[in-house]
Amino acid sequence: MLKNYLKIAWRNLLKNKTYSFINIVGLSVGLTCSLLILLWVQSELSVDAYHANGKLLYQVYEREYYDHKIDGNYDTPALMGEELKKTIPEVQYALSMENESNTHTFRVGNKILKLEGIFAGADLFKMFSYPLLQGTAQTALNSPLSIVISQKMAAEFFSNSAAALGKTIRFENKKDFIITAVFKDLPENSSTKFEYVINWEAYLSEYPGARRWDNSGPLTFVMLRPDADPALVDKKLIHFVDKYASSNNSASYRSENALQPFSQVYLHSSFTNGVVDGGRIEYVNLFSIVAVFVLLIACVNFMNLTTAQSVKRAREIGVRKVMGAVRAVLIRQFIGESLLLTTLAVVVSLILAVLLLPVFNSITQKHILLPYDQFSFWFKLVVITLVTGLISGSYPALFLSSFNPVKVLKGGMQINTGSVWFRKGLVVFQFALSAILIISTIVVSKQVKFIQTRNLGYDRENLVYVPVEGDLGANFNVFKNEALSMPGIRSVAEISDDPTLIDNSTTSVLWDGKSPNTTISFPNFAVGYDFVPTMKLKMIAGRDFSRDFQADSANYIINQVAAQKIGYANPVGRYITMWGVKGKIIGLVKDFHFQSLHTQIQPLIIHLVRGKLDDGEILVRTRPGQTKQALASIGALCRQLNPDFPFTYTFSDEEYQKLYTSEQVVGKLSNVFAFLAIFISCLGLLGLAIFTAEQRVKEIGIRKVLGASISSLFALLSSEFILLVMIALLIATPVAWYAMNSWLQGFAYRTQVQWWVFAISGAMIVLIALATVSFQAIKAALINPVKSLRSE
Repeated sequence: MLKNYLKIAWRNLLKNKTYSFINIVGLSVGLTCSLLILLWVQSELSVDAYHANGKLLYQVYEREYYDHKIDGNYDTPALMGEELKKTIPEVQYALSMENESNTHTFRVGNKILKLEGIFAGADLFKMFSYPLLQGTAQTALNSPLSIVISQKMAAEFFSNSAAALGKTIRFENKKDFIITAVFKDLPENSSTKFEYVINWEAYLSEYPGARRWDNSGPLTFVMLRPDADPALVDKKLIHFVDKYASSNNSASYRSENALQPFSQVYLHSSFTNGVVDGGRIEYVNLFSIVAVFVLLIACVNFMNLTTAQSVKRAREIGVRKVMGAVRAVLIRQFIGESLLLTTLAVVVSLILAVLLLPVFNSITQKHILLPYDQFSFWFKLVVITLVTGLISGSYPALFLSSFNPVKVLKGGMQINTGSVWFRKGLVVFQFALSAILIISTIVVSKQVKFIQTRNLGYDRENLVYVPVEGDLGANFNVFKNEALSMPGIRSVAEISDDPTLIDNSTTSVLWDGKSPNTTISFPNFAVGYDFVPTMKLKMIAGRDFSRDFQADSANYIINQVAAQKIGYANPVGRYITMWGVKGKIIGLVKDFHFQSLHTQIQPLIIHLVRGKLDDGEILVRTRPGQTKQALASIGALCRQLNPDFPFTYTFSDEEYQKLYTSEQVVGKLSNVFAFLAIFISCLGLLGLAIFTAEQRVKEIGIRKVLGASISSLFALLSSEFILLVMIALLIATPVAWYAMNSWLQGFAYRTQVQWWVFAISGAMIVLIALATVSFQAIKAALINPVKSLRSE
């Protein structure tokens, strides 16, 4: 019986090559899209899921109450990890860690490399599943001079892991560390990327200010005992820091700490009013829904194309029913045909997925591979095939098997009104989803363009960042004087942080008339002379720091938001005190963006570099068209002044774009999905056009005999489809408006969803739909009326 079903199904596929081809193309494109998204979602969900102690691992986060708002973040005191382990019995292991990996220079013999890594507590390898190839977790980071390196780093310096153990490696040309262990290279699904780990005591020695409990910035992780109650530990954490920094909390400021399961942090890392709310999980959910929608559009397309062939198969069904075929047998036959066609589409989609994966990985910045060796992958693929085949074939099977054999064989078969409206509803559904995707794509593209072209308050073109390392900080004045005499270089300045993302802040600021109940967090950074002209900032009042004024070492420049928060209408000449240093406000600079556009511009305080910078950036403003020549010059200068460090640099606009990687990925994927949705929907519309033309062939013949023109027949056949598309647009517009407005709320600075977005989207969809049905409509209008009236 099964063999007979397959034989009939195969014959029908070959008999209707055009329909079969369109069906397979539509389904395979939909399946390919869904398969790629499924692989991406699996990749996202697998991040940090490999840790053996995953259920016991937690990250500490902070809620800060001040300035009439609640902020949430992962910043914690640098001493918190060790103290938690000592004072809370439920904590088995705990550690503090840098909040991001940083690039440092290492040297062994004559070989010098820049590598990314972190400082972390001694319990790192006891808590997390980073397998050690050499050394043990108990001794890996047990000394202030300990460093653990990756398998790759060991190969770079010592040829293999075994040879690296116990060797000395020089860090930043100022300190030697002993390699106490070598870990296996981190997997792709690790959220933290590092090539080395240095003992936490070395971090505290490097940054003595981190030993203060009222300073925060590092991350804290804990591993609870198996029998511990996380809720109880959560309660103990709320006021934990108060015992060590009681001055933190006041009438206008207080902070609390809480636990978040480590397995959730990667996908749930955004805060709303101090509570974890969203993050990358929003994009995972969004694209999961898109995958389902695109697959549904493909299934709807299959239904329409299959029912469009119903007239051609009516007699076959009538004969089979007369010969004794019951409806259940016919349903199994049609479902079997659907499953066969779906299986062929799955095979095609696998081939397409393999071909498109490199492009998809480039867009998503992933390294996804088809997991051929995993049983779960093939099981899910079989399930998708069955579900898609059943959904696609269910309605056609029920519809075709319901034909009355007597009416069919007499030539009096008519399609009931309910079936016609159902198919029209499917087309409306398809185009509504497509319209939502197109509108969303335009809005996302507008926002990405808005981000890329927004005036940030400074000029990021021709601005180069050179990291301060080694002897560059001490030799900065020599560097600056030499650089300014070189061709292609306009100005040079220094800054203690990357100006693209300033995340250092303090509440230790006093001013005249400050209320004791007022607490405001001020981002701040140190700069050298000529910072304002190098960044091309606009000075509203006052002046830049100058060598002509020795008192500038204690003076400040603030932005407009800071002046507003402090309450100084004319701030220049007034005094503020930061970290106990009282100084005059000598300049008011126009607000500029020094953080992501997701957040409002914060009150900023700029002070002069006191002494020399040990890290930070040298800002080099090059002349337009001479950047390449300028880079060659400063490269040679860096190698002369700082020979033990390789010359590296970044461009300001590239650093800025890194802040919006997720939005750029969403924008590119939205373009692809919108195109695919329209493509598949047009195939469905074509199916309905063919079906309608076949049903109205005699009507068209009669109209032509009575004198109807080709243009009037074209309008008659096209107007129905355009009406369906217009209905789809009416449904899609409010849904898309709501969805995009919700998405844009995540940006403090955003574009607007304007009326023309919907007008352009609607016009695009109508034109595409019209182009799709026009061929079939014109073909039907041009047919010889004699043939039309003779057709059965």
